[in-house]
Amino acid sequence: MDLTPYKRVLAVPGVRTLLLVGLLARIPVTATGMALTMHVLHGMKLNFTQAGLVGAIITVGMAISAPVAGRFIDKKGLRPVIAITTVAQLVFWLTAPTLPYLALLVSAALSGLLTLPLFSVIRQCVAAVLPAERRRTGFALDSMAVELSYMIGPAAGVGLVLGLGSGWALALVGFGLVAAGAALLVLNPPTRSAEEDAESAGAPVVPRRQWLGMGVITLLGTVSALTFVLTATELSLVAVLKDGHATEWTGLVIGLWCFYSLVGGFVYGGLPRALSPLLLTAGLCAFTAPLGLVTGGWGWLCLALIPAGLLCAPALASSVDALTQWTPPSVRGEAMGLHSTALTIGMAAAGPVAGAVIDGYGPGWAFLATGVLAAVFVLVATPFWRRAPREVKEPGPASASA
Repeated sequence: MDLTPYKRVLAVPGVRTLLLVGLLARIPVTATGMALTMHVLHGMKLNFTQAGLVGAIITVGMAISAPVAGRFIDKKGLRPVIAITTVAQLVFWLTAPTLPYLALLVSAALSGLLTLPLFSVIRQCVAAVLPAERRRTGFALDSMAVELSYMIGPAAGVGLVLGLGSGWALALVGFGLVAAGAALLVLNPPTRSAEEDAESAGAPVVPRRQWLGMGVITLLGTVSALTFVLTATELSLVAVLKDGHATEWTGLVIGLWCFYSLVGGFVYGGLPRALSPLLLTAGLCAFTAPLGLVTGGWGWLCLALIPAGLLCAPALASSVDALTQWTPPSVRGEAMGLHSTALTIGMAAAGPVAGAVIDGYGPGWAFLATGVLAAVFVLVATPFWRRAPREVKEPGPASASA
């Protein structure tokens, strides 16, 4: 495989540091959900429903806040948003272990609304430091970093709670988030390139109705379908292994699934041309639906996961790449925030849908139901996809005066 695309990306000044900071900063973020769930279950001795409600409230807050934070970044810059959200996260995670349940719910809602927008910020900055022709490879590297963070973060959250107790675990997660925010404050990566700033200088703000058209909305819906399938697959894997009395292999199976995604992202980043997010998501759905037919134990399931796993990171990377092409740089923060919201909506919707199918019909049917449901959305979205813009540029000062 030709590694030249990766060498060119990593040779751009600032890219290596940005990707490394993005990887390390996301680890405490991915640990938050599991750490808080374990705190409610083990520290507060409450049930799964109560733990799930705390997670759901934070998720709703994150979905609301992501585009708002992105819009503030577009207008005021990166540092004010990072500073405010970092302080808010420190306060929440240090006080959360001492709060009664109702107060924890209220604080969780505020924490979600003031969440540290690391995922969208890193992607926005990757788009800013890389020229357009190298962004696809950069986003592939970023997607692989996301997979690595999810391989480490949730397991670390569980280990911290079980090993140190929920109070110390939540405090350490909070300090990790503060370190992540501080790293971004010091690094202060650009959110737009110098050329993009020059093009937008003196130009009016692009109205939302001009860039948030049917094509972008369809792309965001496809992103939700993608994370819907991925989250449902994870839940279904846990349920299948539990039914097969192989729960002890859950970590290995999910770890291999993430590894397949890493491999797929690496291959995709080196391809000579981009692939459609709609096509990659459709393929992911098609390979996920029949997983419930796999018999013979967890080993065969690991093999069956390879085709779908290989498409995870490429589908995510291609969606970010398409969004940067279809939206003007001056609103990229808001666009990336909407992308994060779409990711969150898909993850939030998958839990109850997959859970209901698992409880009612068994985990094997959950693969089929969620895969087919997401595939139906892709089919419905196909006609609207053709109306998507090929590229959106900033209006210059001349067009503004005209």
